[in-house]
Amino acid sequence: MKNIVVLVSGGGTNLQALIDAQHRGEIAAGKITCVISSNPNAYALTRAKDNGIETDVIRRRDFEAFDDYDAALTALLQSKNADLVVLAGFMTILGKRVIRAFENRIINIHPALIPSFCGEGYYGLRVHEEALKKGVKVTGATAHFVNEICDGGPIILQKAVDIQNGDTPEILQKRVMEQAEWKILPRAVALFCEDKIIVKDGKTEIIE
Repeated sequence: MKNIVVLVSGGGTNLQALIDAQHRGEIAAGKITCVISSNPNAYALTRAKDNGIETDVIRRRDFEAFDDYDAALTALLQSKNADLVVLAGFMTILGKRVIRAFENRIINIHPALIPSFCGEGYYGLRVHEEALKKGVKVTGATAHFVNEICDGGPIILQKAVDIQNGDTPEILQKRVMEQAEWKILPRAVALFCEDKIIVKDGKTEIIE
């Protein structure tokens, strides 16, 4: 049984999707053992506590140097015996130390079909604003491993979502969450916990 530690900053809708999937027995080989927030007031912490999951808080502002924060987060995750780290709306940049300590063991969910609308500055509503501005007909979400390149790690799963006439960034954001993010993030976590993801030459192979 693998220990899953989820990093959050806000409302925790993706965390809730993971908790719901766990309750349905869809993450059979893993368990969410801790939720760590960069924001002590994040509603995601309430979601965790309501489900009997241990919580912790680590704020970037409490560390003068980024390297100190990077080292502290790495040590915190190691103290929780994290086998897998999941970024579920975590709004603080990860440093090299934590990425290297958990190589191919950090999963992020991005609200677009990478390599479209990704990289530095592409998060939250901006992703959907840019997709609508470009006039693409299909968008979606990507679950991927985290490396030192922003949104550049090996892709695990992707799911497409159609853009509809009259979409606003807010409407599109909700549809992408409901139809893609909340489906592929728990699936990617389950596959990892079942040792069904092989990373080779910067790409993943899924063993079904």
